[in-house]
Amino acid sequence: MKTFTLPGTEIVAPNVILGLMRIADKTDDEVQELVRTARDAGIDFVDHADVYGTELHGCERRFAEAMQLTPSQRDEITIQTKAGIVREGPYFDFSYEHIIESVNGSLTALQTDRIDILLLHRPDALVEPEDVARAFDELESAGKVRAFGVSNHTPRQIDLLRKHVRQPIVANQLQLSITHEPIIAQGVSANMLDEPQSITRDGGGILDYCRLHDITIQAWSPFQAGFFNGVFLGNPDYPDLNTVIDRLAAKYDVPAIAIATAWLTRHPAQMQVVLGTTSPERVAGAAQGSEIPLTRPEWYELFRAAGHRVP
Repeated sequence: MKTFTLPGTEIVAPNVILGLMRIADKTDDEVQELVRTARDAGIDFVDHADVYGTELHGCERRFAEAMQLTPSQRDEITIQTKAGIVREGPYFDFSYEHIIESVNGSLTALQTDRIDILLLHRPDALVEPEDVARAFDELESAGKVRAFGVSNHTPRQIDLLRKHVRQPIVANQLQLSITHEPIIAQGVSANMLDEPQSITRDGGGILDYCRLHDITIQAWSPFQAGFFNGVFLGNPDYPDLNTVIDRLAAKYDVPAIAIATAWLTRHPAQMQVVLGTTSPERVAGAAQGSEIPLTRPEWYELFRAAGHRVP
């Protein structure tokens, strides 16, 4: 498993993360097997959010109850969670009060004394960055949160926060896969008239912005064909892509899911891939993509096979 020091922190992180948004109905044994499989593959970084589960903090609580981590075991795992979505509304809330309340709830649910990384979940149109800064300062000084980031934010939204927040923004979690890749595809065909791929959809180059500012991109839904409408692996709607994936999987002697992972980890932005599956087999397979050295021709062949244009 490839690891790196997350810029702006002292956290040594793997480039594949275990997302735990779907464990609410899993038994203790199932959660333990999932985490154990991930750990055996070198994944010691888990991703949560306060809204994951059938009730507030549900998946965080299920994780803690199933794992019953000792203090030393807790120290071996990087725990990331998110705040800002009010599901019952639905609406978003980056107020000082909501952030503090959410983090305290996460700490209780996770049975821990600190969150390693806190992300602001989906942009709040009513954000008051001074409020966010006050919350971050209080959480950091109390030792409750070690590092801070965002999710689904544009460059200008991050700039607005950075004007007031003194802590570095260390991560931005964005939807990204071979078939859902506007943040990459746009740059390949920039300024091409009448080419839909060239349209900027992310507020102005979020991929390069994050690279320039040492913000680690975390790719969520890395195997989704589009926006929650099924995976592309083995999907008959993507015959050309799966043909290439299967050929490369045979070449590197790995399952197909590892090639889908490798397409992301090969990118020099040093991204992290967030796995959302609850299948230990798929976790182990995806983890094999951490260090596969896809060549430039292979990477671009996958890009083209997914339906994107190389001018």
